[in-house]
Amino acid sequence: MLSQIGNPNLKPIASIDRLIHEPARLMILAVLYAVESADFTFLLGQTGMSRGNLSSHLSKLEAAGYIAIHKEFVEKTPHTQLSLTNKGRQAYQVYRQNLAGVLTVLGE
Repeated sequence: MLSQIGNPNLKPIASIDRLIHEPARLMILAVLYAVESADFTFLLGQTGMSRGNLSSHLSKLEAAGYIAIHKEFVEKTPHTQLSLTNKGRQAYQVYRQNLAGVLTVLGE
């Protein structure tokens, strides 16, 4: 259990956001962090996930308030646009800082 870790330098591990730490969701957030917004098809190509898998992870990120999903029809074709919310951008930045701290301590 993480709360029983004897080395206080490893405490940042316990504060890592587990929702973000899942590799598929980390990929999604990394892509969205680098762009203002992206459509569903672009994320499919960038992540290599299946449509169902990507949809499932997007739903979890949306429920957490980390991403905004805007759905519309463009010439009778569904179009889904995604972007990080301010909360998502901040959570991703904190995640990166915590992970960098852990990796620094472990590298010593």
